[in-house]
Amino acid sequence: MSIIIFILVLLILVLVHELGHFLVAKRFGIRVDEFGFGFPPRAKTLFKKGETIYSLNWIPFGGFVKIFGQDRDDESVNGVDKDRAMINKPAYVQALVLVAGVVFNLVLAWILFTVGFASGMPTSSSSLPKNTILENPSLMITDVLKDSPAHVAGLMPGDKILSLSSGEEILDGLITPTELQTFIQAHEDSSISVTHDDGKEIKVAEIIPETNDSGKKVIGISMDTVGIVKLPFFRAVAEGARYTAITTWGTVVGFYTLIHDAVVGSGDISSVTGPVGIVKIVGSAYDIGFIYLLSFTAIISVNLAVINLIPFPALDGGRLLFLLIEKIKGSSINQKFANTANFVGFCILIGLMLIVTYHDIVKLF
Repeated sequence: MSIIIFILVLLILVLVHELGHFLVAKRFGIRVDEFGFGFPPRAKTLFKKGETIYSLNWIPFGGFVKIFGQDRDDESVNGVDKDRAMINKPAYVQALVLVAGVVFNLVLAWILFTVGFASGMPTSSSSLPKNTILENPSLMITDVLKDSPAHVAGLMPGDKILSLSSGEEILDGLITPTELQTFIQAHEDSSISVTHDDGKEIKVAEIIPETNDSGKKVIGISMDTVGIVKLPFFRAVAEGARYTAITTWGTVVGFYTLIHDAVVGSGDISSVTGPVGIVKIVGSAYDIGFIYLLSFTAIISVNLAVINLIPFPALDGGRLLFLLIEKIKGSSINQKFANTANFVGFCILIGLMLIVTYHDIVKLF
């Protein structure tokens, strides 16, 4: 089921991205030869409207738009339709077409966050919007340190902590992070029974705290009070926009940190989640609830937007960089060089994806 949900999510995200390119290209009179659902080889021509073929393709991971004159060739330079070639349009038009996919992904994230807040969005107390009430609050694990006592005992991010007990002492009800930490310090040499809900069943884990570098007893989790926030429609729209902006900035900072660490040699590729890992996360989000899936889909949509803006060959950001260079130098970049750069960039991206996928698979065993 997880793989089906993942394919549907990816299909929607990529199609929305390509729809942005498609609509803006059409708006400025650029010829669009094909809009494909999935990637080639082509399985079936659905229909043809005007000059555009709408096709169904065998590889179901997303879609594509074939825009005439996106790359310089004889037909786009000397052909009958040369005035409708993308390369012959003003630079600002080409830039709008290239950035449209990113904008559509951000708009989709905004819509999904809005639906989430209007329906009831799981939100942490640390990011609670002003003048709102957190409904059904509970203490949720947000991260588990690898090989920590909590990790060994089977606690996972997303688990709700219902109670703690040690001997005759019990801590239950609405537990705060401070109360949990105090309880652990008070029973530092004892086994602590942690009753937690993983969304499917209630379990009890036996944990003995360990001493961290600061000399404190810990079990190796990060946590926050999480509940449901439900907003009126127009406030949900505003909060959806705010969340989209926050998520976008957080994603930009995250990618900058990842690239910086990779350059200086301190990066860890195993910490990056690839397709296999995302399948697992999507499945978990779907199991927890539909709103969680909407929220996670919005986050992936923002990630797709940010990734595509990176000035790297084969990405929209790379094409924007080439366009900027052409504008500055006043002449076109050699097409053979551009094609080679895009091909090499594509191969590097595929290689990185395969490496990350390998690490995803290793994590499963």
